Amino acid sequence: MRGGPSVLGIVLAGGEGKRLMPLTADRAKPAVTFGGTYRLVDFVLSNLVNGDIMRNCVLTQYKSHSLDRHVTTTWRMSSLLGNYVTPVPAQQRLGPRWYLGSADAILQSLNLVYDEQPDYIAVFGADHVYRMDPRQMLQRHIESGAGVTVAGIRVPRSQASSFGVITPAADGTRIERFLEKPTDPPGLPGDPRRVFASMGNYMFTAKVLVDALHRDAEDENSVHDMGGSILPMLTERGVAQVYDFDDNHVPGETPREHGYWRDVGTLDTYYDAHMDLISDQPQFSLHNRRWPVYTHPGQLPPARFVSGGIAGESIVSAGCCIGGQVTRSVLSPGVVVEEGAVVQGSVLHDNVRIGRGAVVRGSILDKNVDVPPGATIGVNPERDEQLYTVSGSGVVALGKGQVVA
Repeated sequence: MRGGPSVLGIVLAGGEGKRLMPLTADRAKPAVTFGGTYRLVDFVLSNLVNGDIMRNCVLTQYKSHSLDRHVTTTWRMSSLLGNYVTPVPAQQRLGPRWYLGSADAILQSLNLVYDEQPDYIAVFGADHVYRMDPRQMLQRHIESGAGVTVAGIRVPRSQASSFGVITPAADGTRIERFLEKPTDPPGLPGDPRRVFASMGNYMFTAKVLVDALHRDAEDENSVHDMGGSILPMLTERGVAQVYDFDDNHVPGETPREHGYWRDVGTLDTYYDAHMDLISDQPQFSLHNRRWPVYTHPGQLPPARFVSGGIAGESIVSAGCCIGGQVTRSVLSPGVVVEEGAVVQGSVLHDNVRIGRGAVVRGSILDKNVDVPPGATIGVNPERDEQLYTVSGSGVVALGKGQVVA
């Protein structure tokens, strides 16, 4: 941030993403396609760059080739100004072992911090869909003098077991307790049916983070995780505070979009987040030019519609060819829907082909899936259960290049 405090962005992108299988069978979760042309990692990087945090390291580990390639080919910053976005693979700097957890990932990458010598470090997750201005969170952090500021969002108490849960002190700002995925946490004062869930976005004073990582490394009983280890440690020391995501206002957002944040870690949440994009007044719009989501669009011709092909309430990317009927769906580049085919409420990744007369409903098809003429997916639940992955809500998912019966 020129003329202001020095901030280093660290994006945690090393998770396996098991709950998003089969989409993560061949790639890291942050590399999964979203919204037609984007990857999940593009959302956090766009927020950081739009918020003037221009030096960012993406820590990777599992199945990282697709993610590394996307970051290096898409996120090219101005070297003249010293800005960069760079993938950082697990380097085994502290011995022949993988990362033991998210805190250990940063510990093993502290050379990045020592090289940059930042005043503050923004540690953000890589697999959420949202818009956020990190400058506002940074300003609140600096004004408070806290060691760490945790972005929190209010969620129903029934969902608490999926998140780190923040219990604020009486002043509403200092964190009194930090519980990692509790089953029965206390509700918020005045709002007992909801809790503050951690968004996985942290703003640290650099010295505080480095000290906490070294202390955690010496603890043999630690799980070496940011939410499970570092945050409880700093909470006990009284230097952790919460930043209410509802206080964050992004240029160009509509009232309907304000406060939108989705953890797309399962097939159902991934599918639901896509459905949020396609209504007349979407809950999350990809068309905010004042706070854009950046990606590499690829060199493809415009989409075309042939043989009476139509699409309604849908996102149709470049390179698509539509000869059938598409409704309430998201189509990535190069998708072909042949004459007489029907696609309803589905998410189709790059180069999927739907054959003549085929029917696809309520499904997610990863790239290069070829649906033969006359085939059906999402029509016969019992048959789909036998052949494909089916989520708890009945969303049918096919992996990359999976053969369709």
